[in-house]
Amino acid sequence: MNSAIELLAPRYDIAWYPWAVQYFFMIALSYATLWLAAPALVFGRKAWLPTARLALLACLTTTLVAPVALLADLHQPLRFWHFYAFANSHSWMSVGSLILPLYVVGVIVLAWLAWRPALQAHRQAPGLKGFVAHWLSFGSATTPRALVVLVGLGTLALSTGIMLYTGAEVAIVKARPLWHTVWLPPMFVATGFIAATGLILVLNRVAGERSTTVSRQMLKVMLGACLVAGLVAGSWFLDGINANVGSVAAAMESVRDSAEWRSTALWGGLTGLVLFGAVLYLLTRPASRRPALYAWAWVLGLVALHVGWMFRWVVLMDVQTVARHSAGFHHYGIPAGSSGILGIVGTFGLWLAAILLVDLCMPWRQARQGGSAADLSPAPHAPTPPDAQRAAETTEGAPSHG
Repeated sequence: MNSAIELLAPRYDIAWYPWAVQYFFMIALSYATLWLAAPALVFGRKAWLPTARLALLACLTTTLVAPVALLADLHQPLRFWHFYAFANSHSWMSVGSLILPLYVVGVIVLAWLAWRPALQAHRQAPGLKGFVAHWLSFGSATTPRALVVLVGLGTLALSTGIMLYTGAEVAIVKARPLWHTVWLPPMFVATGFIAATGLILVLNRVAGERSTTVSRQMLKVMLGACLVAGLVAGSWFLDGINANVGSVAAAMESVRDSAEWRSTALWGGLTGLVLFGAVLYLLTRPASRRPALYAWAWVLGLVALHVGWMFRWVVLMDVQTVARHSAGFHHYGIPAGSSGILGIVGTFGLWLAAILLVDLCMPWRQARQGGSAADLSPAPHAPTPPDAQRAAETTEGAPSHG
């Protein structure tokens, strides 16, 4: 007599909603843009000041919005105080709840110190900007450069803690082989820098700066970040196909027969290669052609933002559709409400509101490494260099492209 055994496994709802994707994306933009602002604001490299101004604008606004998405992902946001009332040193989330507020305060103080000389210079300006400058400049005393450096270094140290905890709190989950790997945290960081350089390229266009210097610097950083991400992804893949046991091998086995995951991997790989190739093409063009080509760098910026966001969506959302207690995959449809499309659009809308408010009230274009209002001088007229190389370095985007 034949007998059959039927196994039933419950299907659990997903634990992390798209709010988590928004938080991981925004906080990655935050710490990456902070590091891109550091060469000028912290270490005094004047050639990086145009980039640092855009990077600090991006850093402050994403830093303010990221915790909002995090609170929304707690499902019961008013219980955030439990992290502090019942602290657990063995939990990466608990550790992160201590680092994140300090980091947010550090970014706010650094931005204020960088903008304070310009605020002092605008104290007598008419309208809202003058009113804000009068109250936020806190007197006319000089802003010590040493203080900017000290706060900057402290905030950079806290940002490394953010990098570590955001990667570790996902990689520590043993129940998900696709998460439980040492390759995930560095991939979060690498794709975060790719997206951050893309954001600065877009802001360079939208804010009207259109600086060729900014485009060149960000394209170089993006090229390096793409190389790192490619090395990590390649090592991750080789680790999975060559190992018979272990988390990466189990992860590869869990998605081996999924056409959807194969197409996702193919899309991610091709997008990364196209982005890398396009950046390399722009950086290797003759100096005389760079200004016109760099005017279109913002398009690569949008692609870079797509790479950073989609990687987090695949990791945080698509992985949760892989069944843990049975074979196959669970379907996930993005709801239209606050836990889905509305939450995603709302988060980006909140960031847009924050960046518009800062642009309206703060003289972020004059950010510098401390000093006083007297140190600010009108921007000099563009020089007329004798050779084409210097022209390519200083000329802004071609007017014919908008």
